[in-house]
Amino acid sequence: MKKRKVIKSFILIILAVILICGAIAAPTFIDGYKMYKTAVTEKPIDVAVNEIRTSGNYVKLDNISKDFASQVVESEDIRFYHHGAVDIISIVRAAYYNTKAGTIVEGGSTITQQLAKNMYFSFDQTYTRKVAEMFAAFDLEKVLTKDEILEMYCNVAYFGQGCYGIKEASMHYYKVAPENLSDAQTAALVYTLRSPENYNPNVH
Repeated sequence: MKKRKVIKSFILIILAVILICGAIAAPTFIDGYKMYKTAVTEKPIDVAVNEIRTSGNYVKLDNISKDFASQVVESEDIRFYHHGAVDIISIVRAAYYNTKAGTIVEGGSTITQQLAKNMYFSFDQTYTRKVAEMFAAFDLEKVLTKDEILEMYCNVAYFGQGCYGIKEASMHYYKVAPENLSDAQTAALVYTLRSPENYNPNVH
């Protein structure tokens, strides 16, 4: 009987914690949803996708070094092909480290979320923006395949020194087309994605 009371009390405490956390997080989710709705109302997903695909520097995945594409997945979102728009494991890990640090030190964003951020939102590290990009990521996963999402991400990612997309980056730093990147050049550009202004090839 005493054991049952302990278990019941424990469950009630857990539920209370969940409710409190939910109440605290609710305004952020509401603001994030509003940010997302404003963005996709002003520019629907299909319009934003078409604008990127028809830009002069757009490169199809077949014309990007296979090593580059695979290393991007390994570095940015190793479970990319095995989860949906968000990765719960990464979110939990990021939440742990962010709570421990008292600020956002790890994002936990999937490649789809990063694509959404590049398409619609600023790079400000706020929880509201994280929620907004999450909603946009769900929309992207509904209309694009994983390969299409990876292809688009490679074409919009920032590589430092004003370079957006793999074509601008490979031409700017190495004067070669994306499919002709060497192993060393590929590794350097993938590393650049971690902090474009600090880790780009002209800095290192």
